[in-house]
Amino acid sequence: MYGWPKPLEVTIMDPSKALKKPVGILHVRVVRASNLRKKDFLGKSDPYVRLKMSDDKVPSKKTTVKHSTLNPEWNEEFKFTVTDPETQYLDLSVYDWEQVGKHDKMGTNVVHLRDLTPDETKTLTLNLLKSMDPNDPENEKPRGEIVLEAKYRPFKEEELARDVGEGADIVEKAPDGTPQGGGLLVVIVHDAQDLEGKHHTNPYVQIFFKGEGKKTKRIKKTRDPKWEEEFHFVCEEPPINEKLHVEVYSKPSKVAILSSKESLGYVDIGLADAVGNRRTNEKYDLIGSKSGRIQIELQWRPS
Repeated sequence: MYGWPKPLEVTIMDPSKALKKPVGILHVRVVRASNLRKKDFLGKSDPYVRLKMSDDKVPSKKTTVKHSTLNPEWNEEFKFTVTDPETQYLDLSVYDWEQVGKHDKMGTNVVHLRDLTPDETKTLTLNLLKSMDPNDPENEKPRGEIVLEAKYRPFKEEELARDVGEGADIVEKAPDGTPQGGGLLVVIVHDAQDLEGKHHTNPYVQIFFKGEGKKTKRIKKTRDPKWEEEFHFVCEEPPINEKLHVEVYSKPSKVAILSSKESLGYVDIGLADAVGNRRTNEKYDLIGSKSGRIQIELQWRPS
């Protein structure tokens, strides 16, 4: 039987960890996975990847979900703050997305920063394991593999001299006049792909946050619009429990009785990741659309 840990291990925090400041950024591209173990009844899975840096208190980052495949392709990029390249590691796990209930973990592994050569991109092919316990007999069963590209970029001397703040995605501070303890939520609508309307496809985006609505310009006759428009919402406090409603609409080019405004799909985005990571930039599958996707960048600029 295992004994209780020593009191010092429980009650005293290592003060050096609390004082650590960022010394670099880890760039990660999640390329693909292959030969994943099936989780669904029909022999397929809906995999996505969660990534988190050890000793990091912000929420994990996630790839998009790839539906009905055991060999998903992502090619999605992420950035993480590095405070101690000798001890920190990237923890990554592949999950099978479920519409209802708990998402099943399909496998896991880690990348130690000490194994990376600074400023050099390294391609890694990792076997997915049941757990990181080297004595776990379940690790002998094949669970597939995942391919990553990783590069650790240390800050230069002039960058270290600046206060780089927390979070690998460094953003501006909120402007003067922002409520103390709150901040500015910045929403950047980049583009969308594979939109399709029943009567017309002249897309524009409406954003709703806490009862306030804003919208982009309308782009005529395209399924792949590019907006690159930025919107600001002033917040009294960090909106960690709030959601952003993003909906794509199409409006006819001319006044039409039988073909008025119609929805091309929507997504509700939780803001906890954006607040914790200071910036997210992801593509989302539009609910109510066959294949439509939209790219939304969120920045949290604290006061």
